[in-house]
Amino acid sequence: MKLFVHGFGYTAGVLADRLQPLGWRVAGTSRTADGRARLAERGITPVDPGETDTLAEGLAAADALLLSAAPGPMGCPGYGDLAPLLRRGAARPDWIGYLSTTGVYGDHGGRWVFERTAVAPLSPEGQRRVEAERTWLELGEELGSATMVFRLPGIYGPDLDGKGRSPFARLRDGSARRYDKPGQVFSRIHVSDLAEGLLASLRRPRAGGIYNLCDDLPAPAETVTAHAASLLGLAAPPLIPFETADLSPMARRFYGESKRVSNAQAKAELGWRPLYPTYREGLAAILAAERGLSPSTP
Repeated sequence: MKLFVHGFGYTAGVLADRLQPLGWRVAGTSRTADGRARLAERGITPVDPGETDTLAEGLAAADALLLSAAPGPMGCPGYGDLAPLLRRGAARPDWIGYLSTTGVYGDHGGRWVFERTAVAPLSPEGQRRVEAERTWLELGEELGSATMVFRLPGIYGPDLDGKGRSPFARLRDGSARRYDKPGQVFSRIHVSDLAEGLLASLRRPRAGGIYNLCDDLPAPAETVTAHAASLLGLAAPPLIPFETADLSPMARRFYGESKRVSNAQAKAELGWRPLYPTYREGLAAILAAERGLSPSTP
């Protein structure tokens, strides 16, 4: 079995670590020579998406296709690069997975949202995701491939790439901030649970399926940061009034949305359960791994 990933990044790396011991071959794109070299070091076939012949060769014989690159003003880069090749028969994957975002739901004032909830994005980024979802679902139907959309909240996990994927790095370097915005809640998912959700879908594909992959406990960001600080034995950063906070326009748009995201459909259809059902278990596991301990070690 072969997985081809367009936009190979953090999530794809964790999924590849699950699939390779099962005998899967994995190929992935990176737009930089350094990125492709790192993929090769991991036993992943590196592909330059800017070279059509190389891209077609890497895509050939793929049983599964994962799209993880974010869309830009010109649309989904994976669609632009791959749709012509797929239509020409460069590959006929049985499974196509598109990684979207729960930002497509917009703001619901802290209420629960489900896959059947109408999309109502508030940002240009969210609107681009809606369009990318639509184009990939339509292409999958055209190709006869089981195409699924995975709507993801904030992803956290161990720092495997030096980019500070959990609150611990920001607490240690003093850059962590906590904003006081009463009633604000976010959903999130540990990257290992995300990879397991994708693996469950590979085993149980459903054409046109849309799944929210998230943990069981939406929570305010400031609460999560405070809990992470307590695990490190540090004082939580002081709360900053949201109205006076120095935030970028994109960050303000992010905080303009509040919702609780349900994962019930993924559980029911895929038989998936998060190993880290809340941020508490997820953060404890990350810290234990950093210290070389089992998660149950005090």
